[in-house]
Amino acid sequence: MKGKPWTVAEEKRLRKMVEAGNSLREISVALKKSSGAVRKKLERLGLQVVVVHKPVESWTTTSNVLPEELISAEDALKMLVGALKMACTPGLSKVEVQRLQVVATLARTYSEKLTEYLDLRGLEQRLFDLEGKYAELAKKAKGNRSS
Repeated sequence: MKGKPWTVAEEKRLRKMVEAGNSLREISVALKKSSGAVRKKLERLGLQVVVVHKPVESWTTTSNVLPEELISAEDALKMLVGALKMACTPGLSKVEVQRLQVVATLARTYSEKLTEYLDLRGLEQRLFDLEGKYAELAKKAKGNRSS
């Protein structure tokens, strides 16, 4: 099945995005084309998307404060309960039921991931505390050796 032909402007934009190091997904979203269509066009033009792995930033540092847009586990559970209650309503359309299933799944997953995140922050704090105690002990030991 053949899709809509590419315009010259789209091809130019594709070339620029490849040169800029954009991913296949970023390109397909920006050009509003399927990843398959973009892949085929890249092949025809002799271009290749090179994925450069960027260093991963730490998500669990003591300097990181939870952004305000994060919701609490309690709020996620409230959404889950709301979706479950709504799912019991008779006469819901198939689309409404699917939407409620998505909300329930997302709320449950969010709650689990938030808990994991908070657990990691707690572990990290204990590690920093232990490193501080170790540094103090090392200083004392060094002081005792020199006297």
